[in-house]
Amino acid sequence: METEFHRIKRLPPYVFAEVNAMKARARAAGEDIIDFGMGNPDQPTPQHIVDKLVEAAQNPRAHRYSASRGIPGLRKAQAAYYQRRFGVEIDPESECIVTLGSKEGLANLAAAITSPGDILLVPNPSYPIHPFGFIIAGGSVRHVPVTPDAEFLKALERAVKHSVPKPVALVISYPSNPTAMVATLDFYGQVVDFCRHHGIYLLSDLAYSEIYFDGNPPPSVLQVPGAKDVCIEFTSMSKTYNMPGWRIGFAVGNKTLIGALTRIKSYLDYGAFTPIQVAATAALNGPQDCVEEIRQMYKARRDVLIDGLEAAGWSVPRPPASMFAWAPIPERFAHMGSIEFSKLLMQEAKVAVAPGIGFGEHGDSFVRIGLVENRHRIRQAVKNIKTFLNGGNYEAEDKAAVNS
Repeated sequence: METEFHRIKRLPPYVFAEVNAMKARARAAGEDIIDFGMGNPDQPTPQHIVDKLVEAAQNPRAHRYSASRGIPGLRKAQAAYYQRRFGVEIDPESECIVTLGSKEGLANLAAAITSPGDILLVPNPSYPIHPFGFIIAGGSVRHVPVTPDAEFLKALERAVKHSVPKPVALVISYPSNPTAMVATLDFYGQVVDFCRHHGIYLLSDLAYSEIYFDGNPPPSVLQVPGAKDVCIEFTSMSKTYNMPGWRIGFAVGNKTLIGALTRIKSYLDYGAFTPIQVAATAALNGPQDCVEEIRQMYKARRDVLIDGLEAAGWSVPRPPASMFAWAPIPERFAHMGSIEFSKLLMQEAKVAVAPGIGFGEHGDSFVRIGLVENRHRIRQAVKNIKTFLNGGNYEAEDKAAVNS
């Protein structure tokens, strides 16, 4: 029986599939592929957090169903984090919910607030769940620039003027995945004013709040007076504490949106395993030295990567935050597009990266490089890339055919 499901039809083919398949074949053949493709932290979770998980798991009472919106202690810990980090007061009862990672929270909020045909504003390029959470929910996405500047604000004006019906929500995410761009509090203030004026909900993804370099902590949009009138913000423990597989995130802010997400989740899950939530509480309330160590690790990796690529002849902007470098495809290979260049890089340099088009059509001139290998491996990757880029008899047009 051949069946076409409505929501599946709205999803394009997974653009990373070709590169991932090529990577799997190469590794099966015994090749050593240095993998910068997925933003998957490679270091262990700090030991005191693991110890708390083990301790909590010894209690049989913790093996029962948990609370869908998160245990009270964890919600209080997240509220305390917002107070000390951003100076923002959060009511843990009505303005905070625990999610199974920020991705799940974004997707379920999209399901909660989107009606068929609704228009949502999403930057391009962007993390895939930002547009596709709404597309799966039946909405239509209108793209805006990702740069946090005057052009972004002009695009919002055009979007409201020319969209029928009026947009329901706007997604923002700084530090950005994949571009690593950061926003200022002044920019946030202008976006909040715009959304309040036009009655548009504002969804902020702040997953990389603690992965920043050069001494400038990214602000929260909730620091803007009146932001909670329209805004909800998502954060995650995945990158901050090396806890990606634990699947703990948060949504805080506007009570109406928190209530909608809470109601949807009450039908879908019973929350994360209670010992995981207890351990997450210990992470937020405990010593934060590990956060600084993780931050410095990514900064050291960033510098090795960017300095090495510059020496190899590939000029890549130095990311001020996040765990990614957003690398423009070298001019010599620009005509290939990001998928073919990524495949070529893997074949010739044994380095895997994420094709920029996977984050939207405006990312096709870039590849995303994750800082998810140690410095020794990064140096080896840079050496391989330099050999590839400086190959005297190399012709991109000739090599492209082998990857088609």
